[in-house]
Amino acid sequence: MIYVQLKSSLLLPFFSRAAMEVTQILLNAQSVDSTVRKLAEESLKHFQEENISAFLLSLSSELSNNEKPVDSRKLAGLILKNALDAKEQHRKNELVQRWLSLDAVIKTQIRACLMQTLPSPVTDARSTASQVIAKIAGIELPQKQWPELIGSLLSNIHHLQPHVKQATIETLGYVCEEVSPQVVDQDQVNKILTAVVQGMNASEGSMDVRLAATRALYNALGFAQANFSNDMERDYIMRVVCEATLSTEVKIRQAAFECLVAISSTYYDKLASYMQDIFNVTAKAVREDDEPVALQAIEFWSSICDEEIDILDEYGGDYTADSDIPCYYFVKQALPALVPMLLETLLKQEEDQDQDEGSWNLAMAGGTCLGLVARTVGDDIVPLVMPFIEEHITKPDWRQREAATYAFGSILEGPSPEKLIPLVNVALNFMLTAMMKDPNNHVKDTTAWTLGRIFEFLHVSTVQTRVITHGNCQQILVVLLQSMKDVPNVAEKACGALYFLAQGYEDVTSVSPLSPFFQDIVHALLNVTHREDAGESRLRTAAYETLNEVVRTSRDETAPVVMQLVPVIMMELHQTLEAQKLSSDEREKQNELQGLLCGCLQVIIQKLGASEATKHVLMQYVDQIMELFLRVFACRNATVHEEAMLAIGALAYAVGGNFIMYMQSFYPYLEMGLQNSQEYQVCAVTVGVVGDLCRALEDKILPCCDGIMTQLLKDLSSNQLHRSVKPPIFSCLGDIALAIGENFEKYLIYAMPMLQSAAELSAHAVATDDEMLEYTNELRNGILEAFSGILQGFKSCPKTQLLMPYAPHILQFLDRLYNEKDMDEVVMKTAVGVLGDLADTLGAHAGTLINQSAASKEFLGECLLSDDQFIRESADWAKLAISRAVSG
Repeated sequence: MIYVQLKSSLLLPFFSRAAMEVTQILLNAQSVDSTVRKLAEESLKHFQEENISAFLLSLSSELSNNEKPVDSRKLAGLILKNALDAKEQHRKNELVQRWLSLDAVIKTQIRACLMQTLPSPVTDARSTASQVIAKIAGIELPQKQWPELIGSLLSNIHHLQPHVKQATIETLGYVCEEVSPQVVDQDQVNKILTAVVQGMNASEGSMDVRLAATRALYNALGFAQANFSNDMERDYIMRVVCEATLSTEVKIRQAAFECLVAISSTYYDKLASYMQDIFNVTAKAVREDDEPVALQAIEFWSSICDEEIDILDEYGGDYTADSDIPCYYFVKQALPALVPMLLETLLKQEEDQDQDEGSWNLAMAGGTCLGLVARTVGDDIVPLVMPFIEEHITKPDWRQREAATYAFGSILEGPSPEKLIPLVNVALNFMLTAMMKDPNNHVKDTTAWTLGRIFEFLHVSTVQTRVITHGNCQQILVVLLQSMKDVPNVAEKACGALYFLAQGYEDVTSVSPLSPFFQDIVHALLNVTHREDAGESRLRTAAYETLNEVVRTSRDETAPVVMQLVPVIMMELHQTLEAQKLSSDEREKQNELQGLLCGCLQVIIQKLGASEATKHVLMQYVDQIMELFLRVFACRNATVHEEAMLAIGALAYAVGGNFIMYMQSFYPYLEMGLQNSQEYQVCAVTVGVVGDLCRALEDKILPCCDGIMTQLLKDLSSNQLHRSVKPPIFSCLGDIALAIGENFEKYLIYAMPMLQSAAELSAHAVATDDEMLEYTNELRNGILEAFSGILQGFKSCPKTQLLMPYAPHILQFLDRLYNEKDMDEVVMKTAVGVLGDLADTLGAHAGTLINQSAASKEFLGECLLSDDQFIRESADWAKLAISRAVSG
């Protein structure tokens, strides 16, 4: 104890000096004078680096001192919060460790300052302190530290002053947001929920307390599993929430509906007895309340649809009463009242809704929900919506025509083609006329969007009756190409419709009905990209995306037009690289255009490179294309790099072994991409391109492998790189091994221990949710692809014995995966393939090991009987390889 006191006392002179100055520094850091502001920011940074304990303590002291200016207190709290948390996981981990390593006395003093701030009369100070307390709780409670926190907060609840009660409940809500339910024992959970729900009660006199409590319940719902399983407690919570939706205060009503939305997804299976009441309050809100409240009321039904769609998808329509998750068909039961309510919202459009990309209003929310209802109930929605469409589609008021068109477009995903196609056949001519002649841009915009939806869902190879025929294809194209000259938002939707029109002909083996118009389509789309207003409504992006799809799905007969595109797109990219002295806004637009042009070139390269008949034309341009891409890399913009990398991967695949002549100039950019852990999407794409290069160059890639392998292994060891990049890196190790064969020997001692370690972790990973399970399976698949590439790379070479020490580990990994029973189909196929690779490469040695592994034999047997054709084919091959190995 003497040591701790001494250590703290050493801080005091420094702390008191800094505390005197810190108020002014914090105020200066908000100065309009940039010189004063920068100087203050430097001082804060220096103080933090010199003595983090004194720095944090002085900030907490500033925040808690009611005599200090509000602005300095607010900034002190904000800096304190940012010293505890960060968006990037690696940085967050560093901050957590830094806090945990602080002197215990200092941490106690900081906590005390924060708790003293909760009764402050200054709203901003209280609110900031609440958030900082929660951040510390998120770090400390899992470590069994600060055990008295929740008890201290709960004792504040009985405070007579409403602002103290409000701040305390707000803090409890933030704590629930930051910590896992497993960290807090049930007794404390019960007390938190009691305090929160009582704070929501209509008998609570302070609206601020009721609002804080309603928002806190939203964060605390994940803790309430046991409480929602108890009928009386659940009834009480639901009654209070429904009462809060009728509060006189709009923010409380909105927060209450947000709670209902969260309850609908978290406790769907507990809602049956409340649905009539919930329908009543949601219907009242949608029809009568302020927009923020009405939007949340609609969101409740969208959330119920999401739940029921997931349940019905899970069981593939084979839902039975004894299935794990019950489907209560709430949407189906509410349909006769729900659909008219949603249709009413479609008539509440805003004049400028098509111009603002981020706009969200009642009509949009209602249409989105209607679409989800259609997906949930299928054909049943059609007879409820068609009378509305027929009544409004020809009315003189544009709102009625637009609402009718929007209703039709919204229900196109869900009902069967048999139900929809007769209606579409009747509506198609009407819509094409509306696109050309309707005087209102909103109606034309929605009509073009609806056409796109028709093509997306009904113009597909799985639908027997064709919506688009040789008879109407030309008329459709004339209208779409003409509409591309319309105002930007209408033109953008017309491009989208053409995108799905082209996509629908992807699987057509005969001449595509688009082929006779191909040149006109390409010409029209290029014209759109050159429009002065192409920067509005995502128009330029939509035009290039559509051009890419038109090229991707084109047929041999239109190859000459695609060939003519190469110099055109190259020239456009060249022009963007020549532009000089741009403003930051112009540079941003230029970067976006470069990315689109690189993406377009990638699709053209893939198309021309896929056929020997057209590849020779592409080869004439390869030098110039590579030169352009290298100049693009020199611009150093992440989005453009990503697109250029993908295009180079396509080029390498098309050029094959001859791509080696470009490797010397390209390699620095490849390495730069692999090192780019900050912009991890660039890193992920670059890893994919390494795989493309391996397939194109095969063993010619060997001179670059030391640098590539060094960087890949460094990336795998990095805590800073986003986890999503690691599965493709493992897979890439397999690509390299397959390309360079026995030359991979020098990397085995580095790569195999890393693979074994990752395999061990991934085999036992506990998937807490679907997202985690998906990632775990991606990781397993990457590891298995690495093993597969290494085994195949060493096959038939004298050094196969080098792999023998690793064979038991690989088999052990396969056994564990089989025993975990949570592999997806992709992992199963790769895993049984690795079993075959093991036998194929190592022969009799592996055969003996496989025979000793019960799990491997059972796994193989299960795969041989799989419903999945690809798993069965892999298993058949593995069985053959194993029998050869055993008999050999």
